[in-house]
Parts: sequence; C-alpha cells; structure tokens
Amino acid sequence: MVSNQININGEKDVCMQHSEDTVLLASLRSGFGFPYECNAGSCGSCKYELLCGQVESLFDNPPGLTARDIRKNMHLGCQTRAISDISIKTRLSDEYVPLTKTERLKARFVGAHDVTHDIKEFVFVTDQAANFQPGQYALLTFPNLGIKRAYSMSNLANSKGEWCFQIRKVPNGKSTDFLFNEISVSDVIEIDAPYGMAYVRDNSRNIVCVAGGSGLAPMVSITKGASEQGLLKNKNLHFFYGGRSYRDVGVESQLTNLPEFGTKIFFHPVVSESSEENLKHWSGEFGFVHESVEKRLGGDIKDYEFYFAGPPPMTKSLQETLMLKHQVPFNQIHFDRFF
Repeated sequence: MVSNQININGEKDVCMQHSEDTVLLASLRSGFGFPYECNAGSCGSCKYELLCGQVESLFDNPPGLTARDIRKNMHLGCQTRAISDISIKTRLSDEYVPLTKTERLKARFVGAHDVTHDIKEFVFVTDQAANFQPGQYALLTFPNLGIKRAYSMSNLANSKGEWCFQIRKVPNGKSTDFLFNEISVSDVIEIDAPYGMAYVRDNSRNIVCVAGGSGLAPMVSITKGASEQGLLKNKNLHFFYGGRSYRDVGVESQLTNLPEFGTKIFFHPVVSESSEENLKHWSGEFGFVHESVEKRLGGDIKDYEFYFAGPPPMTKSLQETLMLKHQVPFNQIHFDRFF
C-alpha cells in the first residue's frame, strides 16, 4: 500500500494518506478538523491551497471549485489524492474533528423493505459494531461499479453491526439501479463511516426535523436518537415531511413506534402538488414544506433547534426562510449539503 505524507498549515504533526484515501479522508482519520460537508465535490467546503507536492484529481471541473479557485491553486480535499508528499494550507476547525473514528468496513447485504413507493430501506451487517451519531452518513462503494455514494443511516449505532439506509430510486442512477434491481442477499459492499456534521445535539431547545425525499433517513435517525437519549423528557420534536404526491408522504410509520409519538413527537406531512389525483387522495396540508414550518412554528421559530435534509431546492428555501427572513442563529441550524 502506497502512503504519502500530508503537512497541513505547517503543523509539526502530519498525517499519512494511504492510496485509497483522499486528502480529506486521510486528514479526518488522523483527527484533523478539516472542514467538509458533501464529500462529493459539490459544496466546496473542503477547499485547500496546495503549497508544494503533487495531487491527482478524481473529478474534472468539480462544481465546488470556481475558475478563481483554480487560478489560486486551490483544490478539493474530497476529490484529490496526494501522489507525493504534499504541504497544504486550509482553515482547520475543532468542530470538524471527528467524534467517532472513521473506518472502512466490509458490509454484507441482508435484506430490504419498502418505505414508500420509491424509497426502500436497505440493511447491511458488518463484523464490527456500527458506530455513528444520529444524523450522520456513510460513503458506500459498490462492487464492479467504480463509484462511491453518500447515504445517511436511518437507524442508531449498535453493537450488532447493523447499518440501515433509506434510499430513493433515481432514474438511470447507477447505484440505485444496482440496489433496487441487482443486489442479492450476502453480496458485499464497502462502508466508510461515519461522516457529517448534522448530528443530534443535546441542549434545552425544542427540536425540528425537516425532510424531503430520501432526506427522510437522517431525520428518522435523529428522532430515534433524541428518544433513546432521553432528550424529549422536557421538550418536543416536530417532524415535517414534504413530498410532491400523497404517495410520497406515507412515512408516519417510521415514527409511531417511538414512545413519545403523539405526546412529544408530532408529525406534519405536506404535499406540494395540487393535482387532481392528489386532491382525490390527500386530505392533509398542501404547499411547500418550508412554508409549513414557518406557519406552524410562528413567532417562536427562533427558539428551535433545526435539522434538515432533502432536495437542494427544499434545503435552499428552508435556509432562506430561517436565516434571512427570521434570523434564526446559525448555530441552531444543522444540515449537510448534498447535490
């Protein structure tokens, strides 16, 4: 296994990058607080300046880099590998130091079941315990596909080594085609985890979880975690779920087995399209999920701790509603950007 040394900001301590890791993953495994979010080249959070040495790029023209970044010799930690010893400059932060050591694990597929008409929960088992915080995600590598995808866990950490992922089928998506149509019991994939900063926090504020599409998974994990950790003894959790169709929002069963459901946990589904079929089958709320959040929470909106995940238009609208319109403090808002 080839290893190269990474020197960050002239630090006395350096980390070693093994051949299968990116600059970002090698840094995180060594305990450096290297900023990141999506791990896919889109958000730009993991930019660094290459001071000396050589790297190879895993993504031509990644969305997270501008032309100005490239002129300044900036690179993305999640999309580059060192091919020699390198020195880099970036802004490290204690908040990004991993709470749990990240590991690569072989995982065996044991089964799947439907969550909605286009979302399934896939269950994998590893020989080692499943260690992660509620709301975090994993990088899944699939055999023979040559691709890696980020998916959030929908369950909680456990000693059985069980990892559950609620995944929405994407038309012509390589990974979802494999999962929905080809994977067989006992097939083995690789799980690299845990990652993500939108994990559940313990404080005095009431909790709001907002999800759309397969953003359901981390919000379910956070709700389960809040229940298991006893965070709902003296506060409430509002769970908002938005979909286009009535067929998208039948996910209440993910929460009903929790002891606080109906007394401390409240489910608020909303459908965005007022089509003839939706009007026929749906008697609940119509509109966009960010509007539902604003309407239900009202003037107290600044008093909540927010977690959300879903399609980029949803997360963008919610960010603007919370941060710009209502000036909700940034430290009360938690999400990982995916594209």
